[in-house]
Amino acid sequence: MLYHTKTISCPHCGHHQTIDIDASAGDQEYYDDCRICCNPMHLRLHLDEYQKKIELFVDSDNEQLY
Repeated sequence: MLYHTKTISCPHCGHHQTIDIDASAGDQEYYDDCRICCNPMHLRLHLDEYQKKIELFVDSDNEQLY
């Protein structure tokens, strides 16, 4: 099944919220606003077909590399 519900925490305020994941389109990258602080969350979805698992990465997208 490629549809899941996952609880994540906002990288800005830490609030826990539930999101629906649709992995039927494979790897995805998108933004969603936090329901509490309204800051954008950067979500990256990776479908690992070899290990049969879905990896979800959530960050604030303002990390800088030096």
